[in-house]
Amino acid sequence: MADYNSIRAGQAGARRVSIDEGLRTHMNKVYGLMSVGMIITAVAAWLMASLAISADPTPYQIGSSTYLTEFGRTLFMSPLKWVIMFAPLAVVFAFGAMLNRMSVATAQAVFLGYAALMGISISWIFAVYTGFSIVQTFLITAISFAGLSLWGYTTKRDLSGMGTFLMMGLIGLLVASVVNIFLASSAVQFAISVIGVLIFAGLTAFDTQNIKNTYLEMAHSGEEFLGKSAIMGALRLYLDFLNMFMFLLQFFGNRN
Repeated sequence: MADYNSIRAGQAGARRVSIDEGLRTHMNKVYGLMSVGMIITAVAAWLMASLAISADPTPYQIGSSTYLTEFGRTLFMSPLKWVIMFAPLAVVFAFGAMLNRMSVATAQAVFLGYAALMGISISWIFAVYTGFSIVQTFLITAISFAGLSLWGYTTKRDLSGMGTFLMMGLIGLLVASVVNIFLASSAVQFAISVIGVLIFAGLTAFDTQNIKNTYLEMAHSGEEFLGKSAIMGALRLYLDFLNMFMFLLQFFGNRN
C-alpha cells in the first residue's frame, strides 16, 4: 500500500510540474504577443504622427506651435477621422466572432494587424500631448499594469464576481464616450476618465486570473485551442493596457 501511495503521489507531483511548466509557457506567450502588439501600435502611431505633424508653419494650425500637413488635415480633420476612430472597434468585434474559424497563424496575423490599425487610430495623441508626457504616462501605465496583472495572477481571491460588474461598467463607459463626442463636455470627460481608469484597472486583474484559470481548466484541449486562447488573452490584456494608458493620459498628459 505504501508503494502504491508513493507511486500515486509521484504521478500527481509530475502532473503538477507539467501543468506549472505549461502555464508558465502559456502566460509567456500571452505577455509576449501582447508586448509585440503594443510595440506595433507605438510604431504605427509614431509613423502616422510624423507624416501628419509639420515642424514648419502650415495653414492647418491646431495649437500654439502645432501644425498639420495636408495628410494630417485629412487624417485628423476630415470625415475620414470617424472611420479611423471606429474601425478598431468594428475589427475587434469581428475578430471575436470569427476566431473559432481561423487558424492560429491567421488569428495572430489579424491581431497584429489590429494593433497597427489601433496605432493609426490613436496617432492624434502626438498632435495634442507633448512627447515627454506621453512617455511618462506610458511608464506609469506599465508599472500599474504589471502590479495589477501580478496581483490577478497570484491572488487566491476569486475575482469572477467582478466580471459582470466590470462589463456592465464598460458598456456604460462606451456609450457615455460616444455621446460625449457630440456633447464635448469637459466635466463628463473627466468623469469618464476616472471611471475608465478604475474599470480597466479591475479588468487587468480579472482578465489575468481568467486567462490563468482557463488554461488550468483546458490544459489538455490541444495546441490549437491553447494557441487561440493565448491570442485572445493577449488581446484582452492589450486592450486593458491601452485603454488605461489613454485614460491616464488625460490626467498626466501636458497638452501642446
